[in-house]
Amino acid sequence: MKKLLRFGIVGTAGFLIDAAVLMLLLKTTPLGPFLARLVAIAVALVCTWFLNRSFTFGASRHSIAVEGFRYGSVGITSAVVNYLLYSALLISAPMLTPFAALVVASIAAMAFSFFGYSRFVFRR
Repeated sequence: MKKLLRFGIVGTAGFLIDAAVLMLLLKTTPLGPFLARLVAIAVALVCTWFLNRSFTFGASRHSIAVEGFRYGSVGITSAVVNYLLYSALLISAPMLTPFAALVVASIAAMAFSFFGYSRFVFRR
């Protein structure tokens, strides 16, 4: 239960980073909501790896390169699910703001992420 709570804290931080980068890019660059979200996801993924490694799960028994590859594999798969849902929501419900689509997509991807990180990346 302690790991799940910590994962939720890191996930919240990752969500805030994702949302902040997305909103910043939408306001300050010509990138649209789809390209800006790809950049935001990448920044949040790197940040959450370091936070999960140091705060939630601790370092795995693997080298940092193997751990990073495994984390990236789970994170990218989760990010693809997240991004596809985000995109589908924006396309099918144009009245939704990018932020609202981000919230829904992030919640949906959270369970997959916890399972993958706890069982595949940081399993001891």
